[in-house]
Amino acid sequence: MPYKKIRQIIATCDKKGNIIGEIERWKAHEEGILHRAFTVALIYKGSYVVQHRKHPVFDGVFDVSTSSHQIMQNGKLQDTFEAARTSLSREWNLDAEDLGEFKHKGAIYYKAKDSKSIYIEHEYCDIVQVEINHIPTPNYEVAYGVSLMTRAEIRNKKSRIYPLFAPWVIAALEKKLM
Repeated sequence: MPYKKIRQIIATCDKKGNIIGEIERWKAHEEGILHRAFTVALIYKGSYVVQHRKHPVFDGVFDVSTSSHQIMQNGKLQDTFEAARTSLSREWNLDAEDLGEFKHKGAIYYKAKDSKSIYIEHEYCDIVQVEINHIPTPNYEVAYGVSLMTRAEIRNKKSRIYPLFAPWVIAALEKKLM
């Protein structure tokens, strides 16, 4: 079964990230319910690995480098770094030996309606960064392609690509977490 069709229970939370309940992930996105999430920025030789996102929510935007949700397991939230490793394996074919040390850079709160779908992102999103030892090959079920961009390039608000970043990437950039 494709990953996007798997039923997953994620954590609902308040604006500070405190867990207050559980919800099925697609219901959270359809109703705009605030929930926990994470974004992983992959760094290769000082440049960010940018994913051209292929997804039912915010399809076609640029992500730095993957975004997903920690899963609720027996009433407990999955560790963010564990969830990140799983996501990087699924979306980038990266294994533990490909990854450096995970660093939690901070968190953002944001809400954004996807203009191309019925979905709403309403998240408290942990921002994680990890260095990698080679340029990964994306899983083309979840990505249209990949680019490398320097920090200066992703932070350049005047560039033509800046408005094409996912809303969570822009929120993280504005908070200087990338």
